[in-house]
Amino acid sequence: QVQLVESGGGLVQVGGSLRLSCAASGRTFSNYAMAWFRQAPGKEREFVAAITWRGRSTYYADSVKGRFTISRDNTKNTVYLQMNSLKPEDTAVYYCAAGNTAVVVSSLYDYWGQGTQVTVSS
Repeated sequence: QVQLVESGGGLVQVGGSLRLSCAASGRTFSNYAMAWFRQAPGKEREFVAAITWRGRSTYYADSVKGRFTISRDNTKNTVYLQMNSLKPEDTAVYYCAAGNTAVVVSSLYDYWGQGTQVTVSS
């Protein structure tokens, strides 16, 4: 089992920045690819970003490319999502997930956090 706890969400103005963190415990964190997904009210959960287990490769949704950066620190068992130039459409609950492969399909991730709310106000 892997337990994931997100933090760092909050209320920010358009154009602002936030950094989300996801702390992992349980099985060896460095064995897993990690990802961030988000879900806005009334919408399906969507892929945001993913990173391979060593952090050598990253993947992004087109909607966040160039604005968001995913990274990980395997010594701290933590994955991060730096979000810059935030837009109202980035408002959602953000979830981190752990799985065997860095993919965009949510069903292929085995472990999920409880989510953290990000609200971008205009």
